[in-house]
Amino acid sequence: MSAPARQTRHAWREPHGQASILLIGGLAGVLIAVVIAGAVAMAVGREAAAQRAADLAAVAGAKAMHANYQRLFEPVFIDDVPNPRHLTKADYLTLGRAAARATALANGAPHTVISFPDESTIAPVRIKVAVRETVEVGSERARIRVDAEAQLGASAQIGFAHGGGYEGPLAYRQGKPMRPDVAQSFDRMEQAARQDGVALAINSGFRSDAEQAVLFARNPNPKMVAPPGKSLHRNGTELDLGPPAAYGWLAANARRFHFIQRYSWEPWHYGFTLNAQSSGGGDGKAGIGRGAVPDFVPERFAPALREAAQRWNVSATLLAAQLYAESNFNPFAVSKAGAQGLAQFMPATARAYGLDDPFNPTSAINAQAHLMRDLLRMFGSVPLALAAYNAGPAPVRSCGCVPPYAETQGYVARILGLMSGAGQPIAPGDALTVRLVS
Repeated sequence: MSAPARQTRHAWREPHGQASILLIGGLAGVLIAVVIAGAVAMAVGREAAAQRAADLAAVAGAKAMHANYQRLFEPVFIDDVPNPRHLTKADYLTLGRAAARATALANGAPHTVISFPDESTIAPVRIKVAVRETVEVGSERARIRVDAEAQLGASAQIGFAHGGGYEGPLAYRQGKPMRPDVAQSFDRMEQAARQDGVALAINSGFRSDAEQAVLFARNPNPKMVAPPGKSLHRNGTELDLGPPAAYGWLAANARRFHFIQRYSWEPWHYGFTLNAQSSGGGDGKAGIGRGAVPDFVPERFAPALREAAQRWNVSATLLAAQLYAESNFNPFAVSKAGAQGLAQFMPATARAYGLDDPFNPTSAINAQAHLMRDLLRMFGSVPLALAAYNAGPAPVRSCGCVPPYAETQGYVARILGLMSGAGQPIAPGDALTVRLVS
């Protein structure tokens, strides 16, 4: 072997040859690190994009649910004719799911799992969007899993009727309060009148018994002003309309929109005729009050609800909606937290209200009405009283609001949708907002 050959062969063993090996190994390590770093960076960037897609999808789904929420409570039939506004729960969820999926896809997230955490309830208000992806850079893989949830929640700015034959959400038209379904029908009637060149004005809507007492004291003539507790305005179904120039149009057209002239001597007084139930006061022709029990209540619980509502002066429809949300009218229900019976009393609260047997439906309903009476007095607001029933008075008192707990927000929103008894819808914007919760 020649000297040059030997020198070349053994050159790998020289110190500078060992440095070359380290250098090459270092370069390989850097390349691997770059690949890993690239995979991590891509995963981090893609995770942020996936989270954004999930957030937008959840909000889009919740907005679709918000837009159609009231349709869940539309009657299936109106005067024995199918109501096109009615929406089944399955169709309602389909609309929310479709909106969420379309938004996720438009934002580059084709792999989504969409669910409704409170799907078993009569009126779901929560939608959850999960995005699952895998990012690959070379041989490296990074899995992305992000979740987002949005829900309809009770707005702090919500009107509720108190002190009359109707205790439930109020909608306002021209500054005057009325039941939400009355407002919807008035909107249609007002539009038709406008097309005929007639401008309708609302002079009065819902009036509490206290407001009626003031009016009666000013003019104690029963034919002109009904005594307190007798006026149909207490039911939220009645509107005093004007001007006098509109009386002829109303007489000819109001029935098309389910309004009738209540009294022949009052051409301005029109009452809404759909979803009418006995009020337990007044002449019983319209409205929903303490004695009214909605149709979704099992018949065997109706007498106890009526009695408790009358005894504790709490709306029977409010109590009924609570029972649906609490136990779905199962008198033997027991929650994971230990709440028991039809009204889901915790043992300590049951003892405080003298409820020896929370599985006794009559006793449980009576204790529920007693507790709600106290909470309504404490907070002076139906949504806050409901929140306190669900989460306890302390967090409600602390913030003066419906606390930002997903369960409580959903609980309040569901009951607001049911509490008018006959399925009165809540007008969009009157009671519900859309918020991203996670």
